[in-house]
Amino acid sequence: MARPRKPLLSRDRIVTAALSLVDAEGLAAVSTRRLAAELGVSGPSLYNHFRTKDQILEAVADSVSAQVDLSMFDAVDGRDWRTALHDWAVSYRAALLAHPNIVPVLAQGPGRRPAGLRLADAVFGSMVDAGWPPAQATSIGALMRYFVTGSALGSFAGGFVDDETAYDPADYPHLGQAHLLADRQELIDERAFETGLRALLDGLTLQYEQVAALH
Repeated sequence: MARPRKPLLSRDRIVTAALSLVDAEGLAAVSTRRLAAELGVSGPSLYNHFRTKDQILEAVADSVSAQVDLSMFDAVDGRDWRTALHDWAVSYRAALLAHPNIVPVLAQGPGRRPAGLRLADAVFGSMVDAGWPPAQATSIGALMRYFVTGSALGSFAGGFVDDETAYDPADYPHLGQAHLLADRQELIDERAFETGLRALLDGLTLQYEQVAALH
């Protein structure tokens, strides 16, 4: 009986294996040798698809960008610009939270990554179509990326230890309950994100009304 053939090596297989490795062990774990071992192939065979480790990480980052929902920016969708930005930010953050170890690569900007560029294009185009001047539409895209990326880089609540003796009231009179934050990490971080997002959108709405008044 013939032995089953191994799946052919492809860019998608390499990216999937690399993302799993990044998720499990971080960026430092990725190397062509390690990936080749994970895929059951020889190291040089990876070079038929990627010349360097950096190219692999760029592709991994772009695969995460491709998970972000952009449907709210479609002309036929019908959501107003504020609702579209809110829903996109929520989807964007969810994709990053699912793969937090790749966020430092994504934070460098889209570069030449196709999915990342489609994301930037969709946000910018939607804001301009809604009546924002191009310069302000660019600033909105940058602002939202700063905010969402920052929210995914680390947990505020998770930055406190759960030892109630760690925060002596004599030194930190307002942190008496800080040791409780770690146990409520998801709730606190989610609430902080929504609070910040709402504040950003409220501020942008005021600016939008000023822009509209000039036209």
